[in-house]
Amino acid sequence: MSKDLPIRPDTPCVAVCSTTFDEVCRGCGRTVVEVAHWVAMTPEQKEVVWQRILAQGYPRRNG
Repeated sequence: MSKDLPIRPDTPCVAVCSTTFDEVCRGCGRTVVEVAHWVAMTPEQKEVVWQRILAQGYPRRNG
């Protein structure tokens, strides 16, 4: 695997999916594009997303 990346769940998804008012999921904090491309992203790309969403207080289990 790549350089020492933190161990994370396979996805930030918490099954509270909503992009009603913009293109950011209210459950996990990812953009629509990030959700759509998640499975094809490299571990480094995923880590960049993880760092951003965690800093913003995501994932949120109660939306």
